[in-house]
Amino acid sequence: MNARMNRAWRQAHRGRLLPVLALLLLLGGVLAWLNWPSAPIAVRASATPPATDSTTVERGRYLATLGNCQLCHTPRGGVPYAGGRGIATPFGTIFSSNLTPSPAGLGAWSADDFWRALHHGQSRDGRWLYPAFPYNNTTHITRPDSDALYAYLRSLPPQATPTPAHQLDWPYSTQVALKVWRALYFEEGSTTPTAERDGDLEVQRGAYLVRGLGHCSACHAPRNALGASSNMLDLAGGLIPVQNWYAPSLTNPAEAGVQDWTLDDIVALFQSGRAGNALVTGPMAEVVQHSTQHWSAADLRAMALYLKQLPRTDTPVASTTTASARLKGAGEQLYDKRCAQCHGEQGEGRRGTDGRLAYPPLAGNRAVTMASPANLVQIVLNGGFAPATPGHPRPFGMPPFVLNLSDGDVATLLTYIRTQWGNQAAPVSTLDVQQLRGTSAR
Repeated sequence: MNARMNRAWRQAHRGRLLPVLALLLLLGGVLAWLNWPSAPIAVRASATPPATDSTTVERGRYLATLGNCQLCHTPRGGVPYAGGRGIATPFGTIFSSNLTPSPAGLGAWSADDFWRALHHGQSRDGRWLYPAFPYNNTTHITRPDSDALYAYLRSLPPQATPTPAHQLDWPYSTQVALKVWRALYFEEGSTTPTAERDGDLEVQRGAYLVRGLGHCSACHAPRNALGASSNMLDLAGGLIPVQNWYAPSLTNPAEAGVQDWTLDDIVALFQSGRAGNALVTGPMAEVVQHSTQHWSAADLRAMALYLKQLPRTDTPVASTTTASARLKGAGEQLYDKRCAQCHGEQGEGRRGTDGRLAYPPLAGNRAVTMASPANLVQIVLNGGFAPATPGHPRPFGMPPFVLNLSDGDVATLLTYIRTQWGNQAAPVSTLDVQQLRGTSAR
């Protein structure tokens, strides 16, 4: 009797148990895959041994300048490329690695190991690297360029500076989390860029610089809650996490798109930090200071050509809210007291003794009228400083007002600037300023 009842129960529930068992097996397989230790990815060795001659080393030095490698891999006031610079992220602090040829750095690394890191985002011991290192971009670097970079780094004086342990929250500190992130957002790149225009080698070179060594999308791509984008080479603009500067869209002429600029003006902006009424500041000033002003004329032109031919996206004109008479009056008073002396009573800017603009105009300035007020808030709070370059050796700077203006004052002032002299941008709220001030890294 019991045997017949057991058989009947099994037959009745077999249809339900099989899907459950299949799901458990699937989950078990996924967990096993996630926790399986990663072996170093096999890479194809170079056709010839990596060169170490002075010409190759110098080319590697130039490539490191193209990639602005020194900025992240040099602690403030420290030895170049010795690593240990803290990079703040929404998930904790990541410390850059030592790139000198010491046991604490690349001393035990081969050229194949270095290529594996750039192309696959994996360390020589099989650990997945954190995407604060922009391997979504470096995966597009060619093997010869990787080998030249390696030769240059091997030529540096060794520095026995250990890299501090990363300070990341769980589960972001785990290799399992990195494996999931990579499965969702990393795509191994082609090292043979495709020209957007058939036969246009300059545009092809520009694409290679922007996507790979220049890693422009590391800042100019919109990010989701996991610090990623559905297209990690997107240039549609986005807020830089923690710093709270907005990297404007390179496809939108209302933000930082240069489709309507002349090639000479585009080159001038990256070479000197200024072009016409435009002036770089914030994180982009560091890029010009340490990288693009040192690019060759040919590479600057190639990048300009590529950026100029990007498909353009236009932002619909947003409806604006007219400020009340009281708010307008308060904003005008703040502007007259804090800004008019340099930027002009009508936002027209001021020229220096050489006839060139010393202080940029605010009327019709797309940095003023962008949808995001983040950069304006950061400049008013923390100051605005252009890079010093041969073409602009003594740039004027803007003092910080972080100790002089309340959040409400900043909101009132910026709302006034964004709605005067023909500017038609949305007002800035006190809450906007509070959010941008409260978490910005200064």
